Amino acid sequence: MKFKHAFNVFVDNFGVTYKVLLYRLIILLFSLCLYSAVIFPFIAGISGTTEVLDLSAAIGDFGSALVNLDFAAMQTAWSGIREAFSALLKMLGAMTGSIVFTVCIIVLVYLVQKFLLGLGNYTAGAMINDKMAMRADSPFIGTLIKNLAKAALYNVIYVPISAAYDLAIFALAGSIFYGLFNAGTPLLLLIIFFSTAVAFLFTIKMTFTSDWLPALVYGKATNRGAIAYSFNYKAQGKSFSNVLANYVLLVLTVFALNTAALFLTFGAGLFITLPASYVILICFEFVNYCDNNEIKYFMDKNTVVKPDREPVMTKERFFKGDNND
Repeated sequence: MKFKHAFNVFVDNFGVTYKVLLYRLIILLFSLCLYSAVIFPFIAGISGTTEVLDLSAAIGDFGSALVNLDFAAMQTAWSGIREAFSALLKMLGAMTGSIVFTVCIIVLVYLVQKFLLGLGNYTAGAMINDKMAMRADSPFIGTLIKNLAKAALYNVIYVPISAAYDLAIFALAGSIFYGLFNAGTPLLLLIIFFSTAVAFLFTIKMTFTSDWLPALVYGKATNRGAIAYSFNYKAQGKSFSNVLANYVLLVLTVFALNTAALFLTFGAGLFITLPASYVILICFEFVNYCDNNEIKYFMDKNTVVKPDREPVMTKERFFKGDNND
């Protein structure tokens, strides 16, 4: 039911997708400029080496075999990639100082990028909340400016935690992938294992942080209170397995849509599916929060989702501003 309600709320807020798309494109262009200034000088220093040329040739052979669906040639090219990649790692081992400096700058740019994108996600959440609570079509820029201080504080806390978790995910999955890669595991099994492991670990993070943003935006909680609420499932009487199951379904759906957009539209569809992915995940966060707290909300202009038992409006709740129920 939550998945269905989240999808309906997403359709009702689909216009937010285009605003998120424009904002993310601006941040992407800004980030690419910074990444280019850091990465291109490093790449220029190693691009002409034998190890890089051999790896490029092996990847080209694999791509040709993949296009022609020549599985025997794919396996041969995959062996060549493994050998060339091992040689490249040996060469990079002698450039530790330069690599560490470059990686540190890239991580810094990545954190800035995540922070700016997080401001957009907070803004999208506030816009969706306004539509669900009051049928208000809030402007993106106005909502961003209005909530800039709160959004900045939220992302100052959330971004380092999220980035550290993401890094741990890819480090763990990457180390296992590399071990299986050296053991000669077939390519298809490697891809299946890696994508499944990463997707499931991301759903764990989203399950625990699902109520953080809604508790800030709708519940007007402090970050400490929102974090405590979001992580404390037992105290709030929420079902961890139910939220996790919905997130698994959402992540698989998002992954399938983006993969289809990549291959069926030659990447053009990603301009819609990628920002839409973030919007539908935010919609689910607010639907999940409202359902768990028995809060009445608009699913569309003709449909209002009401709890089985609506809370009584007290004088204290009215003057607090908690009158959207």
